[in-house]
Amino acid sequence: MSDKDADDGDRAERLKELLRNLGHTFDDPRRLDLALTHSSVAGNARSNERLEFLGDRVLGLVVAHLLFDTFPHEPEGALARRHTALVRRQALARVANAIGLGACLRLSRGEEDSGGRHNSGLLADACEAVLAAIFLDGGLDAAEKFVRRHWLPLMDESHKPPQDPKTELQELVQGRGLPLPQYREISREGPAHAPMFTVEVHVVGYATVTATGKSKQAAEKAAARILLDQIKLRDNE
Repeated sequence: MSDKDADDGDRAERLKELLRNLGHTFDDPRRLDLALTHSSVAGNARSNERLEFLGDRVLGLVVAHLLFDTFPHEPEGALARRHTALVRRQALARVANAIGLGACLRLSRGEEDSGGRHNSGLLADACEAVLAAIFLDGGLDAAEKFVRRHWLPLMDESHKPPQDPKTELQELVQGRGLPLPQYREISREGPAHAPMFTVEVHVVGYATVTATGKSKQAAEKAAARILLDQIKLRDNE
């Protein structure tokens, strides 16, 4: 058996395991193949990037519906915070790892050598693409079945809605005896009626993070969320 035959056989086994974890049998397997194809292999036009766009919207809808039904007495603000936590990249990457998605991706040699199969951003994007492939192949019911299977456990982890990211970051650094996070406006661009703010946040011992938003408060929240993710990622290394 050649090395190529062995590699093909290994990938076939990994795909079988992935399909079991997805809980969906594809009428058109080409949809899954496209969802697993990174742009480094095929270019943007024949990669999973368009599917990512669709999968993001499908996930948002299904998670919103689940939250609406699961927490009937929570106000809109609490539901929105839960929703944000469940559709962001960290949650998607966790699901991608749980289903063995990284091992099935089609990557260029360069992307493979740089650790693409373990890159949380790449895994999150691919997870969105796979969800879109399920939606296109089996409709909303199939997509909802997949989301319920893998996102309900994430929902069950927190009985209370997630905190505002600025509050969460502040409490985290205070708990470690560090000075409070420092926010600074870097720039304000665009017309007066629709400015875009760029803000940085710094915590002692960590790299400064920048983010943009339609308001200074939104930019600060985005920066706090990015820094929180980086801190948690470093804690888990």
